Amino acid sequence: MTTEQYLLGRFGPLMSIVDIAAILGRSPEGVRVAMYSDSDLSRKLKPTVIRIGRRVFFRTIQVNDALGLDGNLE
Repeated sequence: MTTEQYLLGRFGPLMSIVDIAAILGRSPEGVRVAMYSDSDLSRKLKPTVIRIGRRVFFRTIQVNDALGLDGNLE
């Protein structure tokens, strides 16, 4: 099972800020603050953002690519 398959199975095609925080080992508030600052994390994740109404989601496949999480999980 690849990392991409695992993420899609666990989170589906879109991830919330809470999901991103769980992967990164941070609090959801810490991820929000990082997204609004000019940091390495925000530069990687901003292209993956999709807004649905007022909610912010991240495309799971693009998050996998942006964070370099590729690999085999067994």
